[in-house]
Amino acid sequence: MDAQEKKLLMIVNPRAGRSKSRGPLYDAAAIFSGNGYLVRIHNTVAPGDARDCARREGGHYDAVVAVGGDGTLNEVVTGLMKLDSPPPLGYLPQGSTNDFAASLRLSQDPAEAAMTVAQSPGRRLDIGQWNRRYFVYVASFGAFTRSSYSAPQNVKNALGHFAYLLEGVKDLDSLRPYPIRLTADGESLDGEYLFGAVCNTLSIGGIVRLTPEQVALDDGRFELLLVPNPRTPADLQDLMVSFMNQDYAGKGLVFRHVSSIHVESDEVLPWSLDGEYAPGVPSVDITNRPRALSMLL
Repeated sequence: MDAQEKKLLMIVNPRAGRSKSRGPLYDAAAIFSGNGYLVRIHNTVAPGDARDCARREGGHYDAVVAVGGDGTLNEVVTGLMKLDSPPPLGYLPQGSTNDFAASLRLSQDPAEAAMTVAQSPGRRLDIGQWNRRYFVYVASFGAFTRSSYSAPQNVKNALGHFAYLLEGVKDLDSLRPYPIRLTADGESLDGEYLFGAVCNTLSIGGIVRLTPEQVALDDGRFELLLVPNPRTPADLQDLMVSFMNQDYAGKGLVFRHVSSIHVESDEVLPWSLDGEYAPGVPSVDITNRPRALSMLL
């Protein structure tokens, strides 16, 4: 195939991010065109549209580029994962918070990010599967989970990370432990937890920060972080010290590298997948799909 015959689909969430200017996105499209791609732009019109577009049309393109925040990226990945042979995926981060992009040090300048996508040979990354849904970098439950998806979009656009903190403060009144039965790679970790995250990233909401030595995005394993309910003042102190020192293997926390997790709960457990709401169900299976998707990074 001649280089000029390559086709690229940009799936754009026009509501994401702080700026409504479309100029930088046209610059990005021009860069793709200058690198031999015939570009089509699809502007999403409703939740789920990015997912449906990626699933319906992604297989007809040589590359698909998600333009928006982490939620848009999640939708596009979910759609592509439904295909037998998904095309490589690029990402132009334009959301109010871009945890995944920050982990990969992706530029938030559309033109610069587009040049990276156009010149990338592709890198295969692990993708998480949560029952029948997918996530790119984190599935979390418990405290502060609701804040990632309940902040209104216009507030996210205006305040960025601060919007999540405001929503998180609302969760403090309902901060409570969730009794769960959890098995990770055969190890039983049943207990009462305030928060849990199954992640493949260096940062979660700016609160949890891991190092490149702790995280490999293509090793077939997640990083599992559990925050147990502190039963004594000493437990609470251990928990706070571990968080302040970012010592996730220290006292007060549970930290593992695992490839599969099974979670059961007798009550509704609120989940968030890449910041998007996932209705609580009694039983959740989370599996790592190793190197399932090629990303243009």
